[in-house]
Amino acid sequence: MSHSSPRPLTELDTFRTSGKDVSVIIETPKGSRNKFDYEPDLGVFELAGVLPEGSVFPYDFGFLPSTLAEDGDPLDVLVLLDESVSTGCLVSARLIGVIEAEQTETNGQKSRNDRLLAVATRAHTHADVKSLQDLRPKMVDEIEHFFRSYNQTKGKVFTPTGRGGPRKALEIVQAGIDRLKSQQRP
Repeated sequence: MSHSSPRPLTELDTFRTSGKDVSVIIETPKGSRNKFDYEPDLGVFELAGVLPEGSVFPYDFGFLPSTLAEDGDPLDVLVLLDESVSTGCLVSARLIGVIEAEQTETNGQKSRNDRLLAVATRAHTHADVKSLQDLRPKMVDEIEHFFRSYNQTKGKVFTPTGRGGPRKALEIVQAGIDRLKSQQRP
C-alpha cells in the first residue's frame, strides 16, 4: 500500500466547489497575541511573533491558497466568524471587500500588501454582510488601525490606500492566482 503525502495547504484550491466562496487557511485566531505563519516546506505552523501586551488579532487571520501577493506570500484574509477557530482550520468564506494598502519594509522597500475581508460561509452574526458598507460604522477604520499598529511594532509602515467591495476583492484574488501561475511556469 503506497501513501502519498498530502499537498501543502498553500496548494489547495482557492475557490470552494460552489465556485463563489473562497478557501481560507487560518493562521492566527481572533484574540491571539501570537502570530503564526504557515511554513509549506515543513508542513507546520510556526510562531512568527508575539504582539505587545494589550494587542490581539481582532478577527481570524489567514491566507488564500494557490495565490501570490506582490509581497511574495499568499494573499492575506481577515475572516469574520461567530467564534474563532484554531490555527490550520480550513474555512469557507465569502469575500466582502478589501483594504488596499502599501507596506514599507524596514529596509525602505515598498510593496502592495492588501487585506481581503471575508465572512465565513457558516457565520450567523455576519450572515447578512455582503460588502464593507454592511459592517458597523468605523469597523474598517478599526481594522486599518490594527494593521498600522501591528506593522509599526515590526518596524514596518502599513498605509491604507483605498477600499473596495466584493468585485475589487475578486479582481485581487484573480490577479493573485495569475501571479502564482506565471511564477510557476518554466
